[in-house]
Amino acid sequence: MENWQKEWAQNKYWLMSRSQKFYNEVRQLAKGNNWTDDKKKRYEEIIEEAKVAPLDRGNMMNAYQHVWGYFKKIATEAEKEQFRQLQADFTLNHDELGPFLAEMTKKYNVNYLLASTLLQSYFK
Repeated sequence: MENWQKEWAQNKYWLMSRSQKFYNEVRQLAKGNNWTDDKKKRYEEIIEEAKVAPLDRGNMMNAYQHVWGYFKKIATEAEKEQFRQLQADFTLNHDELGPFLAEMTKKYNVNYLLASTLLQSYFK
């Protein structure tokens, strides 16, 4: 059962970036770490549904803002300004925010985010 909590932790922000509804549903499934076969099955269904869900700027921005929360107190003023600028310029077709947050994750060595599927494609 421990694997499901770990997998949920890895997929948390990715799922949030796809759909707040999916994120909230899995959060409820994971509550108390009491995974049943039915919960595992529903979790897997949600992941598959999320993979084909259309991208939405608001959902992506919400997930990115949650990730930024790991850095907002430790980032330099220049990094804070860069985040604000990238956030203002963000579109689904022009995403420099994801790569920036991946760089921040590596720079500050945030283990939880290093495992996040939301940022995986940006790690080189």
